Amino acid sequence: MAFSFLSRFRIKDERQDDFIAMARQMEELSKQEPGTLHYQFFRLGEPGMFAVYESFADEGADKAHMEYDHNKDLIDRIVGCMDGSYERELLFDLEPHPKG
Repeated sequence: MAFSFLSRFRIKDERQDDFIAMARQMEELSKQEPGTLHYQFFRLGEPGMFAVYESFADEGADKAHMEYDHNKDLIDRIVGCMDGSYERELLFDLEPHPKG
């Protein structure tokens, strides 16, 4: 089963163009990462709200994604565009609900 989640967040109005450019860059860079299955940003219906869908082969691939040299500074700059923090929701395959 893949390790997948959706993160929702608000981007400051004056930083949206910067954010979108960095989001596109992150999408391209993620295509080179072993274990990254899918990585895509979306604009949500509410103004200023965005989301990113991330799917990795396993939790270790997610951790590696955060540690790649090409991502560290980019992630910090993306977080700097946020107005507040983000909400991460894990996504599970349609198997029986995990216990615990």
